[in-house]
Amino acid sequence: SFMSRILDHGSTQGYRSVPIYFQEADSEVFEDLEKFLRWFCAIIAEELDLDVPIETLWQSSASGNKRKCTNFFQKHLLPAIKMPLVLGLDEVDLVFQHLKIAQDFFALLRTWHERGKNQATWQNLRLVIVHSREVYIPLDMHQSPFNVGMPVELPEFSAVQVEDLAQRHGLTLSQQQVAALLAMVGGHPYLVRVALYELARGRLSLAELLQVAPTEEGPYEDHLRRHLANLHSDQRLVKAVEEMLCSQTAVVIGTDEAFQLDSMGLVRRRGNATELLCDLYQQYLSERLVV
Repeated sequence: SFMSRILDHGSTQGYRSVPIYFQEADSEVFEDLEKFLRWFCAIIAEELDLDVPIETLWQSSASGNKRKCTNFFQKHLLPAIKMPLVLGLDEVDLVFQHLKIAQDFFALLRTWHERGKNQATWQNLRLVIVHSREVYIPLDMHQSPFNVGMPVELPEFSAVQVEDLAQRHGLTLSQQQVAALLAMVGGHPYLVRVALYELARGRLSLAELLQVAPTEEGPYEDHLRRHLANLHSDQRLVKAVEEMLCSQTAVVIGTDEAFQLDSMGLVRRRGNATELLCDLYQQYLSERLVV
């Protein structure tokens, strides 16, 4: 929703705006980098009604796939539209799931950002990258597009905002009920939204929701299992979470671990110390990590 508003604003400022929804890509697109970048270029050309022979472009050059994609932008796309272009990349979480493609693709986006500092052609390109916080992938800081530009992070909802959102779902929650919900899921926008959706559907009462939430019977099953899988991929993160689980207060952990866990949306910072974001993560992970 936020991305759509940004692209609409770009259009009013004289930009060509193109949304790219990675959910529309067939599974085979993610098989290798060549298929992925060819699909990426083809979608943009189609959205802009450009007659660019993507297949010919790829076959006519012996350079690598990232270079071919760059050439498409530099020699065909940006000169042809003759105005600034803003690309909205929605749900790049799907790209995160394919590590080799993700590392090459995001390094390519960072390269284009660097080119825009001193090359007029590339100064006409703007990128809006939308992703959730629950997926973390290792990227070299000098090859990542996520530590340049202007990051916009959706903060935790307050109790007043949760009450307002509940009313928009047709629900009436007391202050005590809102407090109980926030204790379980914090103000995490996604977790709050899922809870209110389930309550609005009438499938669960709040008491039932709070009981099953930290289990694999509840509506957060996939979300929690993804977090657990990401933690198990790095034993340093497991150890850091175990330290927090064994403490009643926020603890000081390694700087890298704190950054990664914060990037995943699992923790809250308290000065130099870190604690798990909410009871949902505390209860779920305590049964699976601490011996």
